[in-house]
Amino acid sequence: MTAGARTTVRNLLASLPPERRREMERVRSVIRRRLPRGYEEAVVKGMLVFQVPLTRYPDTYNGHPLWYVALASEKSYLSLHLMSVYADAAEAERLREGFRAAGKKLDMGKACVRFKTADDLALDVVGDIVAAMPLDRWVAVADAARRRRK
Repeated sequence: MTAGARTTVRNLLASLPPERRREMERVRSVIRRRLPRGYEEAVVKGMLVFQVPLTRYPDTYNGHPLWYVALASEKSYLSLHLMSVYADAAEAERLREGFRAAGKKLDMGKACVRFKTADDLALDVVGDIVAAMPLDRWVAVADAARRRRK
């Protein structure tokens, strides 16, 4: 499938093998249920992205919407990008502790959680992390980080 044909959520999901689609949809469902108001869902670079609309925060460092959460199907795994975990050490520890308490192994980079199936994730913890950052607070975190870099 061409990149242009994958520009909608429906097309992106339809382009995945059935087992990958099922796992992506399970995680996407948790994100959508727990996502604070104001974020929008889009397809960016072949990923499902939950982002701050440019109408709300146009002053991003790259002129693109500010990402909050992203979900991708990689070659040999799925990935969940939790940007707030990268921006907030307390949230990162909350995620690590939540996985430990759930008896799940956390395979994580800076903000990227790698997994094969949704059962590999502590979905309640993921939902709590997603729910924890209202849009206005996420914009303030990003804005403060940008000011520090100037």
